[in-house]
Amino acid sequence: MTESASLAVEYVHPDHLSRARALSEQLGLDLLCGADLGRCDYESLLRVTAQGLQLQPTGRKAPGPVWVDFVGGAVAHRRLQGGGSGQLIAKAVGVRQGVRPRVADVTAGLGRDSFVLASLGCEVQLIERVPVIQLLLADGLGRAWQDPEVAEIVARMQLIETDSIAWLAEQAGREDRPQVVYVDPMFPHSDKSALVKKEMRLFRDLVGDDADAGLLLEAALAAAANRVVVKRPRKAPVIPGPAPSVQLAGKSSRYDIYALKKLV
Repeated sequence: MTESASLAVEYVHPDHLSRARALSEQLGLDLLCGADLGRCDYESLLRVTAQGLQLQPTGRKAPGPVWVDFVGGAVAHRRLQGGGSGQLIAKAVGVRQGVRPRVADVTAGLGRDSFVLASLGCEVQLIERVPVIQLLLADGLGRAWQDPEVAEIVARMQLIETDSIAWLAEQAGREDRPQVVYVDPMFPHSDKSALVKKEMRLFRDLVGDDADAGLLLEAALAAAANRVVVKRPRKAPVIPGPAPSVQLAGKSSRYDIYALKKLV
């Protein structure tokens, strides 16, 4: 994890100064006002805006910001038109008639997969260890709470700000441990869209690759009550360790499923 001087907090409107100052002090980052993206000394900016908290890459040809939006855009389209329980991720975690497992997403990221599962009725714990991404998630969840169309969904989402491996070690053997542990490690993705490429660049600047993916899988297998689901690029190798019980492959992604006990 490499949060460093390559990141600063920025605001434009004076109304956002107080929050921006608090974030800069919390994270130990410089505070800027109205930065020129094309001539900025920082690789990315954590921007406080009227629309929400955003992570903005800099540079002369910088793409737009990354932020957590559970209300509009692609997330809304998937919620309304995404196929419901017929989606591959739903089948992977074991969603079926009368079964909505408790899921721990231990690589929460921007929370999109967690939101999909919550929209299908699952209780989802989002585990995230990177402070900047934690802040983006908390901001997105807070805004979604204010929208009557999605408030019921985000009520099933609990953000836990901690290291996933340490958290999983605490869950092993508990009666209320997650039935399903969901893992999406930071590996190269084959998706060629500008959005994914932009997000991968920003996430790798903050996190680096998940060199501890094998340890995370081991901890997940020890903690999950029923199964572990690992999301991978379709043609990527499995994480070293036990072989998955079954694999479900889509056009670009694949789910490696480690079955421990039948979901009921």
